[in-house]
Amino acid sequence: MLTKKGKYGLKALVHLAQLEPGKTAFVSDIAQQNNISKKFLDAILLELRKGGILRSKKGPGGGYALSRSASEISIGQAVRILDGPLAPIRCASKTAFEPCDDCNEPDHCQVRHSMMEVRDAISAVLDTMTLEQMVAKRSSNLIEQVTR
Repeated sequence: MLTKKGKYGLKALVHLAQLEPGKTAFVSDIAQQNNISKKFLDAILLELRKGGILRSKKGPGGGYALSRSASEISIGQAVRILDGPLAPIRCASKTAFEPCDDCNEPDHCQVRHSMMEVRDAISAVLDTMTLEQMVAKRSSNLIEQVTR
């Protein structure tokens, strides 16, 4: 399940993806326009910067911006930076595998195998969806609402 941290991070990325090229946004503006606590958003944006998705600039004209084009940022990468592995349980994770305390044979565990399929399905969607596509979906939904 996507945490609030993950959801707010994605909302902030959508906000930044809609800026004109070369422009930056202050944390306070992103927070206010997306109804997110500034203190919480500060921590989220710092993680995204450390993860290589954002860049920041201090001083006048400063703020946050995407480090590369929205078409080059996968939603899966952002979610992993903020929320960790996509697998619903640790034993189904490719990158953070941990055996369950109650399982003697993980290779034969039906729950694990089923959750690995879930992980693969989630990954197939999130790793192929770009931030650019997410912004386009949001824009088309807004247009539909206005034209109704």
